[in-house]
Parts: sequence; C-alpha cells; structure tokens
Amino acid sequence: MELVFLGILFLLMITALVSGFPVAFALPGSAIGAVLLAAGAGYLFEGDVSAYFAQDGPTQWLSAGVTNFRSLYWIVERDTLIAIPLFIFMGIMLQRSKIAEDLLVAMAQLFGPIPGGLGISVVFVGALLAATTGIVGATVIAMGLISLPAMMRNNYSKSLATGTICASGTLGQIIPPSIVLIILADQLSSAADQANTARKVLYRENTGEFSMPSHFDVVSASAGDMFMGALIPGAILVGLYMLYILVIAWIKPSMAPPVPYEGEYDARFLRNILLALVPPLTLIFVVLGSILLGVATVNQAGAIGAVGAMIMAGYRLYGGRWTTFLPGLIALVSVLAIAYLRSKHDLNIRNVQSEEERQAIIYAGIAVGGLLFAIGWSAWRIYRIDNTLSEVMIETAKTTSMVFIILIGAAMLTSAFRAFGGEELVKHYLTGLPGGFWTQFLVVMLVIFLLGFFLDFIEIAVVVVPIVAPILLANPEANITAVWLGVMIGLNIQTSFLTPPFGFALFYLRGVADKTIRTMDIYKGASVFIGLQILGLAIAGYYPTLVNYLPNRTHLLSDTAPPPMNPKIQGCLEDYVIEEYANNEETIRAAIQTAQKLDISYLPADLQQSFKESTNDAARSFDLMAETARVRQELDDYAPEYAPIHRNVRTIERDAKRIEAGIKDLETEIKSLTYTAGDQSTATAVMEAQVASLKEDREKLLATIPDTWEAARARYIELQDNLSKAQRKYYSTTDTAYEQTRNIRDVIASTPALKVFRPELDMLAETITHAPQEPAMDTIKTVEDRLGDIAGASAIKSNLSRARRALKKDDSEEGRTAAIKFQKKAIEIYESEMVWRLRAEKELAPALATYDAAISKTIGVRSQARLTDDQAKQIAMCQSSHKDVSLSF
Repeated sequence: MELVFLGILFLLMITALVSGFPVAFALPGSAIGAVLLAAGAGYLFEGDVSAYFAQDGPTQWLSAGVTNFRSLYWIVERDTLIAIPLFIFMGIMLQRSKIAEDLLVAMAQLFGPIPGGLGISVVFVGALLAATTGIVGATVIAMGLISLPAMMRNNYSKSLATGTICASGTLGQIIPPSIVLIILADQLSSAADQANTARKVLYRENTGEFSMPSHFDVVSASAGDMFMGALIPGAILVGLYMLYILVIAWIKPSMAPPVPYEGEYDARFLRNILLALVPPLTLIFVVLGSILLGVATVNQAGAIGAVGAMIMAGYRLYGGRWTTFLPGLIALVSVLAIAYLRSKHDLNIRNVQSEEERQAIIYAGIAVGGLLFAIGWSAWRIYRIDNTLSEVMIETAKTTSMVFIILIGAAMLTSAFRAFGGEELVKHYLTGLPGGFWTQFLVVMLVIFLLGFFLDFIEIAVVVVPIVAPILLANPEANITAVWLGVMIGLNIQTSFLTPPFGFALFYLRGVADKTIRTMDIYKGASVFIGLQILGLAIAGYYPTLVNYLPNRTHLLSDTAPPPMNPKIQGCLEDYVIEEYANNEETIRAAIQTAQKLDISYLPADLQQSFKESTNDAARSFDLMAETARVRQELDDYAPEYAPIHRNVRTIERDAKRIEAGIKDLETEIKSLTYTAGDQSTATAVMEAQVASLKEDREKLLATIPDTWEAARARYIELQDNLSKAQRKYYSTTDTAYEQTRNIRDVIASTPALKVFRPELDMLAETITHAPQEPAMDTIKTVEDRLGDIAGASAIKSNLSRARRALKKDDSEEGRTAAIKFQKKAIEIYESEMVWRLRAEKELAPALATYDAAISKTIGVRSQARLTDDQAKQIAMCQSSHKDVSLSF
C-alpha cells in the first residue's frame, strides 16, 4: 500500500503544478495531503495510522516541516543560505541601475567590428553579468532588449542571435556566485553526511571492521568549494559558445557579419569602455577573489557584493554632476586605507601596546567612518532616484521568500517520499542497474535533464538531489566528491532554462523579442547551445580534475590546511615521495653520507647515539620505500584479476540481502496476522509459500558465488595487509629518523636563548640564601618554567626543581645548603652545555641545515608543519581524480 500513496503523492504534486498552483505551496501541500490520506486510510482500514507508512508514522513525517524550518533558519551549520538574499540584492540592483545595459553597449562597440564579434560580446557580457547578477530573467531580458535589435539590424541569423542571448543568459546558473550553487551546496552537505553513514555501514558489513579508515570518507562541499569547482567548467562553456560563433562566422559569414563602429576610437571611447568595464570587473574580482583567496566567507563576499552594487548604482543613477563619483571615491580611498593599516598593524583594540598602534586604530576608525558615509550617501541617492532602493529591496524580499519557502516545502515533500519507501525504491532501482556507478550516474543525469523540460532549477535541486545524491556519493566504485556531483548537476540543471517547451530563458526572450522572430527561431537557436552545454557537461564529467582541482588546491594552501601527516592525503603524498626519491636519489644519498661523516664527538652521548641512529635509518629509507613500492605494484597488478570476481560476488550478496529483506517483511506480516480477527489461515499459507520460495531463490543465488572467491579475497586482503605493513615500517623509520635530527637542530638553535640565562642562575644563589621560603620557591619556579621552553635544557631544569623541593622540604640552613648544591650543579651542567652548544652552533648547525633541506621533501615530509606550495599543488592535482576504492569494501 505504501506504493499506492507514493503514487498519490506524485499525482497531487503534478496536478498542483500543472494547474498553475504556486510551487512554494504545491510541494508542501502535496506532502501534507498524501501523509494525511495515508494516516486516515490506515486508521479506517487497519486501526493503525502508521499502517501504510514504510517506517515511523504520520506524526514524525508531518513534524518534518517544523524540523526543516528550524534547520533553515536557526542551525548555524547552514548559515550559507544567508548569502542568497545578498547575491539576489546585488543582481537586482545592478540590473535596475542600468549597469548591465552599459556593459552590453560597451562590449558591442568594442567587439562588433570582428566577424561574429557582436555575438561574442553578448557571450562575454553574459558571463560578466552571470558573475554579478546571477539572475537569468534579468540577464536575458536586458540582453534581449539591447542586443537583439542590434543583431537583427546587422543581419545576424535569427536563430543564432536568439540562441546566443538565451544561452548567455543562463550562464548565471553555473558561473559563481550562483544561487543554484548555494542551494546545491546546502543540499549536498546533508547528502554527504547520509552517504558517509551508508558507506560506513557497507564497509562494516563487507569487511567486519567496525571503523572505516578516514580516507574512505565521503568528501562534502561548501558553497565556496562549489564556487571554485564551477569556475573552470563555466569558463569552458563560455569558450565553447565563443568558438561556435567564430566557426559559424568563418564558415557562413552572412549569419554573423561584422558590425563597424560608427564613432571614433578616441579618448572619449576609451573612457566609456573603461567606465563600463572596470567597476563590474572589480566587483567580480572582489567578490570571487575574496572567496577564492580565503579572505572572506561566502556570506561576507555576498555582503561585499551588495554594498559594491549600491555604490555603483549610486553614481550610475546620479550621472551628469560633478559630485557623481564622489561617494565611490570616498569608499575606494577608505577601503585602501583600511587595507594598508591592516597590513601594517594589528587593529585589535584589545591588544594595543604602543602609541603607534593606538593611532593606527584611530585612523582605521576614521576610514571605516568614511566608508559608512559613502555607503549611506549612495543608499540615499538610490532611494531618492525613482525609489530604486525600495523597489530593489521589495523584489529581493519576494525572490528570497520564494526560494526559502520552496526549500521548506521540498524538504517536506522529500520526507513524505521517504515515508512511503520511495527512497528505498529509488536506491534498489539504481543499485540494481547493470554497469555499476556510471550507469546509475547517467540515468540520474538523464532524469534531471528530462525534468528540466518541465520543472524549475530550484525544484530539481531541492526535490531530486536529496533523493539521488546520497546513493551516488555513497558508491565507493567511483568515489566521487560532492563538489563534482554538484557542478555536474548544476551544468545539467542549466539546460532546464533552454529546453523546450518550458525553458524559462525562451519565455523571457519571447516576451521582449520582435514579432518578426518566430518562436521556432528561438527553439532552433537554443537547441544548438543545448548541445554545447551537453558537450561541456561531458568534458567536466570525463575530466573531474577540472572541477576538483581548485577546491583542493585552495584547501591545501589555506591557513587551515591539514598537516602532511593527515591520513586523507597519504596516498597522494606517497606518490609524491616516490617521485622525489626517483628524481633526487643521488642527491639524498650523498647528503646522508655527508651527514654520517660529520664530527659529532663533542656532543653528549645521547645525542651522538640519536644522530647515528637517525642517519642510519635515513639510509635504510631507500630500501623501505622500494619495498613499499614493490608491494604496492603487486597489489595494483592483482587488482584487475580480482576486480571482476569482487564485483560479481558483491552484486550477488546485495541481491541476496534484498531477498532477505523481503523475507523479513513477509515474516512480519505473518506474525501480524496472528493478532487479526477471523480466519487468516489462507493468507498465512500464501505468505509462507512465498517465504519458502524466496528462501529457495536466495540459496540458489548464493550458490552461484564462485568457488575461487574465498581464495581470491584472502589473497587481496593479504596484499593489502602487506602494503599496510610496508607503509607503517617506512613511516615509522623515516618519521623517527627525521624527528631525531630535528630535535638536535632545535637544541642547537636554542643556544642563544640559553646563553642569556647565566646571570639568572647565578642570582638564584642569593635568592636561596636570603629570601623567604615562598618567594624563593616562586623565583626558582619562574626560572624553571622559562627553561622548559628551551630545547635540551631539561638537565639544568631538573636540578633547579631539586633545589626548589629541597627548600620546600626544609627551610633551615641545612635545607638551603642542599638547595645551593643543586643550584651549583645546575650551573656546572649549564657551563658544560654551553661549551658544546657554542661549538655546534658554529660548526654543526650549517651542515644540519643543508642535510635537512636535502631530506625534508622525502624522509621528513610528514614531519613538516604544513605542505609547501609546490607539494600542495601536486597533491591537489592527485586528489582531483576519482579513484575506485570499491575493492576495499
């Protein structure tokens, strides 16, 4: 019966949408109606309101609305959604202030004389508007009103002109900052958590291990990651559009002729071009650059964009007067002043330690005041001129409310879908498809593409993604990242604006296009660009590095980057180390041999022994790494032979578990019949026969597992264990070797700090002899604590501790005499320490620095505080490819 109500749920939703009922209310209304019908039917026919639910009951599913409302507005982890109204405000403000129009006109004048140049300018402006407005309707309408008449006057092909405008207007869905990317990031963060839980369950079921290694975790996605991941695919789409127009202009010039500029290329022309281009480009750089460089979060960047759009609108709407650009100049000077002061001083008012810092904070306060004044002045301007500010804020509130209500409604719809077992149905269907992950992925992409003919991008993002994303992300076969999946879905959703009959971009352009342009011309022009979008989707799918590299690189280069010891990067780090050994083996061996010949006879015995062990272990690292590489290659060579057997058996086991689940459901129903009134023997007999049949099917299925499976699995596990042992041995040896050498370097490097301690040690004699007990102990303790920060000074500190304890135990003259003995012993140790330390500082330290530089990228790479820039870039590239880890499950 659950499937019946699942069908009712879809019927209600489709009926509501087709009848024109608002999406924001159709989604939750369908969910509430289906849940109430199921609960009522269960109460009437079974006496249990939960009877027709796959799990739990109607109360839990109806409460999902409240739960998701709270999660949208009050859970801190989802604060990324705050960026939505900020970017919407920025886009509407730029569109209402005619800045987008100025940009279109300027680019048409600049590129028009080139064959196909007017079309290229439309694509270029579409990309810029995508990065500033991100609102498809505003972009398409603006370009349709300005560029389409110009393209028609200059004999552009109707289909090419309309297709170019429609496709360029949709770039705002994939080029950041994009509302759809923010929504997808929010949906995928929850999906990644579900997928990670499912993957852990799968790992435990298949291996018997209770803890899954962290490098198998599903990688989630933030809005910033999505922005970075979409940059290159967005640029590829722009390049494909431009290339297509150039090819058309070359093959058939009559379809895209050049448009000569009637004016003169003088200083006035240059001024107009710069004024139209520089401010939007600057805003794009500031908004996106602040995110990519880690300076600002997505929310902060959205606020920057909103404020920047207000300032730009202030001078654009107030043109023609000498004070036109004054607020913008004040804002620019203020921001530059703040940036300069921030680079030179710590502007934290709680940490003021000098008069110079106090003055810097005062100047920064003045600059902030100037910036606020400029923002207020600009806001007042756009409020007074045509009531622009009020209209923009009202439109922003409407659009934002629509988005958030759809999010809540879609969450309720998804909950109802799960309540009736829809998610399990989809999961069983997808996982049962032949061909593994890629078949599942292609089916999902096809479904999303087809839904784009009828549904809006928000509906697809918030209804379909929560259902299918956990299934795709949990699959260890492709081991995809949430960023890649989100960008692929974003590229796919983008086509929903172009696909007839309900492509919104087509409707927008139809509304402003001349009557001489037929609807079929628009459809024909859009169809070519749909093909280009599919080509861009295929490129991003085939080369996941295009999507994953920038987020990985930014993560590994950020201030919060994981250390080289992090388990998630060990595989790629090992590749890097193997390459370094291969490229620099002679240099590293020579450095180790030179280090072994160093004169360390004057060092303390423990340090001599430690250094000898360190260099010997370093020399062994070559053989250990060679063994690791050999075992790794042996595992890689066996994997192709083992993979078909593994996948076949796991498929059989999965199907057997599905049959087992069916058996348990039937057995549960048989038990429930015992509590039902009347003679149920016939129904019980039928169900018992079904159980017997299913058990027989399960046994037959399990009997098809190859006889070689156990041996093949044991061999693979053995090779995995051998690799783990080889890696542990290598890491244990090299990490210890490097740490011992670094410890000696730290001891020598602390010589200057220890050198200044002699006067304090001498003064302790006076303190111990004459000072009262408690103050004397406190003084000794202070010196101890400072010595604790100096490497290798433990012996000196230890004797001072004994002196303090002797004083604490006996405050008499005898006790103080004992304390003085320990103080003198500390001075003796200090003097002997300084003898070898000063010599080592002069003779040994430079040689150790050279040795460290030679081994830090191989033997000592895991012991570094963070990766170097080159290492981070190489490992980011390595991590950007999807690696099949299914054989470990």
